[in-house]
Formats: sequence, structure tokens, C-alpha cells
Amino acid sequence: MKVIICGAGQVGWQIARHLSAEKNDVTVVDQNAELVRRATDTLDVNGVIGFASYPDVLEQAGARDADMIIAATHSDEVNMVTCQVAHSIFSIPRKIARLRAQSYHDAIYSDLYRREHMPIDVVISPEREVAEAALQRLRAPSTFDTELFLDGEAQLIGVSLDDHCAVLNTPLRQLTELFSTLRAVVVAIRRDGTLFAPEPGDQLFAKDQVYIFTHTEDLGRTLEIFGKSAQKRERVIIIGGGNVGLAVAKQLENSSDRIRAKVIERDRRVAEFAADALERTIVLHGDGLDMDMLQEANIDKVDALLAVTDDDKTNLLVAARAKAAGCPMVISLVNDPTLTSLMGPLNIDAFVNPRATTVSSILRHIRHGRVRAVYSIGDAEAEIIEAQVMSPSPIADKRIRDIEFPEGVLVGAIKKGDKVIKPNASTKIEEGDIIALFCMAQDVPEVERLLQVSIDFF
Repeated sequence: MKVIICGAGQVGWQIARHLSAEKNDVTVVDQNAELVRRATDTLDVNGVIGFASYPDVLEQAGARDADMIIAATHSDEVNMVTCQVAHSIFSIPRKIARLRAQSYHDAIYSDLYRREHMPIDVVISPEREVAEAALQRLRAPSTFDTELFLDGEAQLIGVSLDDHCAVLNTPLRQLTELFSTLRAVVVAIRRDGTLFAPEPGDQLFAKDQVYIFTHTEDLGRTLEIFGKSAQKRERVIIIGGGNVGLAVAKQLENSSDRIRAKVIERDRRVAEFAADALERTIVLHGDGLDMDMLQEANIDKVDALLAVTDDDKTNLLVAARAKAAGCPMVISLVNDPTLTSLMGPLNIDAFVNPRATTVSSILRHIRHGRVRAVYSIGDAEAEIIEAQVMSPSPIADKRIRDIEFPEGVLVGAIKKGDKVIKPNASTKIEEGDIIALFCMAQDVPEVERLLQVSIDFF
């Protein structure tokens, strides 16, 4: 597959990293020569320096025979024009654009993206993706990572095991015997900084970070077994009233969870805009790092704090200060993955990585086969792939034990009809089943081959 990626920032670089590792023909376009050089020096990609929306620049990048273009520059308008040029001049079949401004995502303007208007096949909203990721952290307390799969009936959760966990030193195969009715599968373990797919005989130890697939109905019980609380969060403080904070607050207002929120925003203009846009949320003008402001917001009486400003260091410091002031759960938005190592020392419960959520959203639309969802884990170390099994697929009508999955692949959950089941070695995968797979990054191409039925994606 020949792909042009416009924008060599964090998101563009990660997408290029994924696709080039899978032996795709990737060209990166950016007006910043240093960013292009970084991509070509560290990845197996071509680079073009120039404005992504210029026809001559796209032609130089190989647009005449490209299969897909991903417009992920910092400008919404450049991304939109890039897709228009890619369609009108070069007839590129698949066009994906990242658009930040929420006005572009309003349902009443959805006709804008028709082929006869602004031909964009997939529109990605980082703010909405991040807001949803933050809300999922709130709905699954005591987890450092979480994502819904199989139409919301299965959930991936990441939990850090402590000394009080009741299942420490227990081989994974014994967990199935001890909790035979629990619909949960341990699909990955991070130990001493290394992520791996476990074997049935592997044990769990304190300080392990464990990824678990569980039926949403069994979430509370799963958390309890692994030593975590399932208490819901009803009162929340949001630090930052910008695009992400506002999106989170709006979703909280529209959700059925009845979560009451307060927003703290340092910029008066942004705070006033947020106050006008929200109906039931209290907006305070002030600095989230100011302890007096946190106390005014009753930091010691809330259930959680979300720090979602546009500055990673501010988010980490606010979260650490809130934790010290008695807030039981703090979540920080962190763009720079190298800063996540500070989570433990700062006693921060969970983080949201906007880059990872956006990358996951884009990957969902570029995988081959009947892929329905993709979720990137860690620093592009692994993926959860949800896909529908088609009859010509190599895995159709086979039992899991008979499928030659790579060592770094585990089946987390299967949906048969309207029922989600816990898989085991004798489970038969049939046509129409929807499966959720954990796979290490190096195994993604082989998983795609197993899921693919024909070259009909485009």
C-alpha cells in the first residue's frame, strides 16, 4: 500500500512508524525540514519538504499512484484542502483528515464531507477522542488504561498490581480454575518496563502492570479480584477549559452517569467561552496550580481530578498537587510518552495520551480485512485489533488451539451473535464472529494476513 502522510509531528510520525514497519510504501510531507529529516533518518520512509496542500508537492510525494492520504498537519484548513486536491487532481481513493475545530464536527454540517463538496472519507477529532478516553478512565476507576470493544460489551483495562492483590504468585491457568465464571482474560503484562503476552504458566507479581479483557458486566468483580476499587466517580474537577476540557465537560453533562463537574481555567477569555457553552457545569477563573483555587473548588471532597491543559508539565504538577491535597483519583493528559515514567513517583493514577488515541483512531481506518477497531498500547508496542471473521479467512471454522497465531498474539474476547464469550483453546472461531486480539507490534502484519480475505479494502 502506498500512503502519503501530511504532517510529520507526533501523530504523523507515529502513523509513519506503524505503516513503514509493516512494509508499506510511506512518504512523509511537511514544511518543516527538521521534522522530515527526523522521519527519514529514523524510519524507512521517503520525505518531501513543502506545503501539503500544494499540488506540485503532492505530485512529488507520489500522489499519482497513491492508495491513501492522511492529512494530519496542525492546520484544519490545510488538511481539508489537501484532501480536496488529493481527490480532484490525483483521484486518491482514501482520504483521512484530522480536524480539531469542533464546528467542523457538528452533525448539522455533515453534508460538507460528501464527495461533491469536501471529499474526506474519514474525519478524526482528537479532542473528542481524548474526551472519550478521559471519560472511560473515570468509568473504570483504579485503572491506568481502558478502552471499550465489541459494541461496548467488552472492556480492556490496565491495572497496576500492589502487594495486597489476592492473586499474586498465581499461574494464569489457575485463575481460570479459581474463577470459572469470570469472563476475563489477562492478555498482556508489563514487567520491569517490558511488555509481553503471557503464557498460561506465567505468574503475576507486585508492581506488574496487567492488561485484562473483561465483559463489562464483570468489570466490578474483575477489579475486585485484582485488588482494585470499583467505586464510581460522581464529583470531578477539570483543569483546563480549552477544547479537550470543554469536550469532557459537555460529555459529562450529556451522560447518564450524573457526574457533577467544575472547570478551572486560567485564561479569562477561554473561561468565559466555556461558561457560555456549558449549562450545568461551574467554571472558575484561576490557576489550577494555585492551592487556594483547588481548595475553593473543594479538592478534598471530589472523587477525581482531570488535568487536561495544553501543557504536559502543568498537568503532571496539578495532578500531583491534587493527590497530595487528598483527591483519591487524579488523571493527567500527557502528550510526551517519556514523561509517563513520572506517573509512579508523582503518585498519579492514570494518564491520557492524545497522540495514542488519535493514532488508534486513524489505524482503525487503514487496517486491511474487516477491522472494526484498533487501540494502540504503550509507545506503539502493541495493539488491540477488533475484527469480524469472514468465511475465506484462514482462521474461520478453526479452534483457537489449531490456529497458528504468532507467540505475541492472544484472543481477548469473542462476540458470537449477540453474546460475548470468554475464549479458550477449544473455542471455535466461526464466520461472522467478532474477535478482539492482543498482538505485539511486530506481529500485526501476520494478524492482518490471518484476518484478510481479499484486497477489497479500497
